[in-house]
Amino acid sequence: MSVRRLASGGPWEDVVGYARAVVVPAGAARVLVSGCTAVVDGAPVHPSDAHAQALTALDVALEAVRRAGGRAEDVVRTRMFVVGAEHCEAVGRAHAERLGAVRPAATMVCVAALVDPALLVEVEVEAAVG
Repeated sequence: MSVRRLASGGPWEDVVGYARAVVVPAGAARVLVSGCTAVVDGAPVHPSDAHAQALTALDVALEAVRRAGGRAEDVVRTRMFVVGAEHCEAVGRAHAERLGAVRPAATMVCVAALVDPALLVEVEVEAAVG
């Protein structure tokens, strides 16, 4: 039972580290991780640094996947919500650093704001375990 990852050759697939499509086999357990941000011990960290916030948010999400019995390699989808297009490159770089070898299906959208004005990025992760 293996996940298949399909590329399209799009210009951002290598830069951000994602696949155009991911085929999950029947019977895999889905792990759906709620939006994660760069909040540590109840307070936002890395103000004004979208790259560091994205790394922190991804680490929080990946820890949730691990607690559910999965690994980073089991991640099949990510969604990145970024406050301001000027931060997309930094967030994409962080995604590539944490998940570039995995190549999940990925979406990045710009949003007006997050729950705390100090936060620049929120990340959702889905994994297929088993």
